[in-house]
Amino acid sequence: MWKRKLASRKFWALLIALVTSVLTATGAGENEVLHITGIIGAVGSCVAYMLAEGLADGGGNKDE
Repeated sequence: MWKRKLASRKFWALLIALVTSVLTATGAGENEVLHITGIIGAVGSCVAYMLAEGLADGGGNKDE
C-alpha cells in the first residue's frame, strides 16, 4: 500500500500543500517556502518514477 501512496501525484501534492501551509503559518519567507516546495516536488517525482518503473519491471517478469 505504501508503494502506491508514494507513487501517487495526489499524495505529493498534498504533502507540498501541507508543508507550504505550515511554513507560511510559522512565518517563513517566500523564498524559503519556494525552495522547500521545489525540493519536495523534485524528490516526489523521482520517488514516483522509481516506484512506477519497479512495478512495471516486476510485472514484466511474471509474463515471461
